[in-house]
Amino acid sequence: MLSNTLPNEKSTTIYLYFIAAISGISGMLFGYDTGVISGAILFIRSEFNLSPFLTGLVVSAVLIGAVIGALLGGYMAENYGRKKVIIFAAIIFIFGAIFTAITPDIIFLIFGRIIVGIAIGIASFTAPLYISEASPPYIRGALVSFNQLAITIGIVISYLVDYSLAPIQGWRYMFGLAVIPAAILLIGMFFLPESPRWLVHHGDLTDGRKVLQRIRNNSNIEVELSQIQTSLKQEKGGRSELLNPKNKPALLIGIALAIFQQVTGINTVIYYAPIIFQYAGFKSSSAAIIATIGVGLVNVGMTIVSIKLLDRVGRRPLLLVGLAGMSATLILLGIIFFLPSLISLIGPLAAISLMLYVAFFAIGLGPVFWLLISEIYPLKIRGTAMSIVTEVNWGSNLVIALTFLLLIQSIGASGTFWLYGGVGILAFLFTFYYVPETKNQTLEEIEEHWRKGKHPLELGK
Repeated sequence: MLSNTLPNEKSTTIYLYFIAAISGISGMLFGYDTGVISGAILFIRSEFNLSPFLTGLVVSAVLIGAVIGALLGGYMAENYGRKKVIIFAAIIFIFGAIFTAITPDIIFLIFGRIIVGIAIGIASFTAPLYISEASPPYIRGALVSFNQLAITIGIVISYLVDYSLAPIQGWRYMFGLAVIPAAILLIGMFFLPESPRWLVHHGDLTDGRKVLQRIRNNSNIEVELSQIQTSLKQEKGGRSELLNPKNKPALLIGIALAIFQQVTGINTVIYYAPIIFQYAGFKSSSAAIIATIGVGLVNVGMTIVSIKLLDRVGRRPLLLVGLAGMSATLILLGIIFFLPSLISLIGPLAAISLMLYVAFFAIGLGPVFWLLISEIYPLKIRGTAMSIVTEVNWGSNLVIALTFLLLIQSIGASGTFWLYGGVGILAFLFTFYYVPETKNQTLEEIEEHWRKGKHPLELGK
């Protein structure tokens, strides 16, 4: 059994918060570039006279890129380091923002959104991975989930930008403004260190020790270094190690949660919220966007609540509460759209239900998914495993985004929301019987648990 001598609260430096804040800007770009399309698509659809399929393709193009980015990012993060990969993503964010802002036609717009998506796919798992490997156990949940908070802030900013530019239908400006945070991320990352665990993994013990000393207040970092070295000696590397029977439970958990996070419908709300509100009776684009801003603010507020609870209550309870609430509100949304007698109230009721749905997502499945996949994999395969899980996440996202409007047309809004709600119930059952609690466990202790071949729910007991 590895030593339980862990860094305490006094061991956290301001510099560590600075690391989380700067790298978290990639999360804000993730949120902005996925959220901005919700308002922009109202004007793009009109300007280019798009069919439902082409509308879905424009929205989903960023997801095609994200799948590619997740695939490339795993190899890059393992071989070139977490820091360099985030810098690379920032450069792609800048190029993609400029390209989509000046695009001459719909084909180039789709291509530009794919470029942006590549950056999102890379950053979506590399930033949580980077923060997780730098953080002590007692605050790892909060710091990693700061990236999720940045995502929600980025979404709200995108909604506000959409609203402010709606009168001039300025969808090109909506895309182009992403250059500003991307440039800040690019500059800021040059002042941050490489992940100490990645450095030790690649044989640079001296620099790994220096980084740990800088991000821990206490000078005694030898126990932590020893744990990292011990875990490396006991674990093989390579993609083949992912199929090791002892690692399969962790891989299954990540893949299942990746699918559930998307197939419960969250990004249909992020991408199509104004369109959903138009279905619900909000006549003008501005009114629909204002209602969407309210949803975004709830997302931010409840993510803050989640950050405060993750390292106190734990990951598993928040995940269970969140999934139960999401399922209930999705079923309620289906009822609202199904009953004609509610037509006069459908707008306000839909808005309230969507806000409750997002609130439950923000306290559970939203932050907990990205946190768990940054914790549960052995160091030598952590980047590769997170890459594969992120590929599944974005692939599921793509399927949902492409099929949402088609589902609305074929089985109606009520049937669509009921379908998502049913998946939420399955996700709850999977979590209850299989997803472990990782609170207060070092990354090395979690790794040792899988090596012993124990059931996931025995972790920490």
